[in-house]
Amino acid sequence: MQNDVTIDADNAGLPAISPAHASTVQTAVTSERLHGLDALRAGALLLGVLLHASISFLPGAKFFWMVSDNQKTVLLGPVFFVIHMFRMPLFFMLAGYFAHLVLQKKGWAGFIKDRFKRITLPLLLGWPVIFAAIVAAIVLAAWVRNGGSLPQKSPPPPAFTADSFPLAHLWFLYMLTLLYVVYLSLWAVCRQLGILPQMRRCADWLMPVISGWFGPILLALPVALALFYTPYWVSWFGVPTPDQSLYPGRAAWLSFGMAFGFGWMLQQSTATLPQWQQRWRWHLSLALLMTAICLYLGGLVPKLVPAVHDESKLIFAWLYAAAAWHFCFGLTGLALSGMGQANTRVRYLADASYWIYLVHLPLVMALQALVSRSEWHWSIKLAAVLLGTLAVALLSYHYLVRFTWIGKLLNGQRPARGRGV
Repeated sequence: MQNDVTIDADNAGLPAISPAHASTVQTAVTSERLHGLDALRAGALLLGVLLHASISFLPGAKFFWMVSDNQKTVLLGPVFFVIHMFRMPLFFMLAGYFAHLVLQKKGWAGFIKDRFKRITLPLLLGWPVIFAAIVAAIVLAAWVRNGGSLPQKSPPPPAFTADSFPLAHLWFLYMLTLLYVVYLSLWAVCRQLGILPQMRRCADWLMPVISGWFGPILLALPVALALFYTPYWVSWFGVPTPDQSLYPGRAAWLSFGMAFGFGWMLQQSTATLPQWQQRWRWHLSLALLMTAICLYLGGLVPKLVPAVHDESKLIFAWLYAAAAWHFCFGLTGLALSGMGQANTRVRYLADASYWIYLVHLPLVMALQALVSRSEWHWSIKLAAVLLGTLAVALLSYHYLVRFTWIGKLLNGQRPARGRGV
């Protein structure tokens, strides 16, 4: 792996970690432990592909997805629910961690250049292409749904205003860009005022409390209040994401912004990651318990009815947010425990994961459309969508991206083809 820090955007800007960098990040965290974050990154992004691949098989999919399969199953409801609960908070937590690391390594000017190249530029260059591919997949879905011909009437196009802008799954790049601006501005102000040492001491005092055994309960409170006061909140789908607007809602700012800020402070905490590694079972057990209660209260299948504004809404919101944080703590500890050594295949997937996530959605939708009217069992269809998407994405990454300017843009300079992986 290359010697400079490389950023993987959807994983919220996670750098590939080398032993040389790991020794400079934290004295208490060994280079072997940090290989677990590469495994966590790759696994989380692949779960994102599964998340979107499962939607067409959920009951009621025609009301919230472009493709509705003729085979439905309630079994995929909890799968979608759990993945959607923790995936983005985990991404933004790791993004904050590595953003702080890049800032320390490269300074503010180098940070801006690096973030623009790895995050903002892929958004600006990639969104028009990805959006066009999504439109093509939607047309294909309409053609299949209408028995081999396009319907006479088509839905109105998006307005392309700030209030109605189809960022689709690339919203995370937009949100990351906003968070970089906010946190770098705060850092610059604190530096100018000469209070960075005091801020670090405050973070050193705060981290043992919010990263401890019951830290997720405390961290969940602001997010729960934001969700509680979100008008017409459809609770089954968790934190509303800004995928159709340039204005992130209050819940998105709090949930993802807090996760980013927590990761920023986590990078300075030498004791937290080893502690999570020791007690990951505790955090995952509580995460699963709270998730089970949420599913009991909210149901196993999607419900598009807004939550009633009473105490049950607040309880559900708090349990949902606390479970997400417990998943973040527990999965990070599990990854560090289970991935103590570098693994060539995992490293390859970690490098490819950014590209896979960028291009996967139109591929998923097109394959969902092609199998949607067949009589295959839903599990066979789901496998076909997943394997087909991953095959196309991985092959295109290996032959068209990895050793080209696109790969350099997304993941940094790599050795020449044939020299290492």
